[in-house]
Amino acid sequence: MKIRIDPLDTLFSKVIRKRAGGVCEYCGEKKNLQCSHFHGRRKKSTRWDIDNASALCFTCHQFLGEHPNIHTDWFTKRIGSERFEQLDIRARTPVKVDKEKIKENLIGYLGALK
Repeated sequence: MKIRIDPLDTLFSKVIRKRAGGVCEYCGEKKNLQCSHFHGRRKKSTRWDIDNASALCFTCHQFLGEHPNIHTDWFTKRIGSERFEQLDIRARTPVKVDKEKIKENLIGYLGALK
């Protein structure tokens, strides 16, 4: 089952790619950047959590998706073990999503990146 792309997903992807400076956070490539979620987008509690995403080129996105141990090690080093543990807890905790609040936060974060 394909997950529908919400307009909030588009904004979130823009924030993540902008935060990365337009380069793949794994290899440094500047082409075909995608927003990669560590915990899948089905988990609403972390779907729009900036700690849960990185900007990856298509090749690295595929590679890390096929090698979960490497992905976990890299992601943990990227955000630090304490933040990774907190992210994991948030991913396992159901929440009621307030899309307007999330949108406000993402727009504010995007503005701070400029």
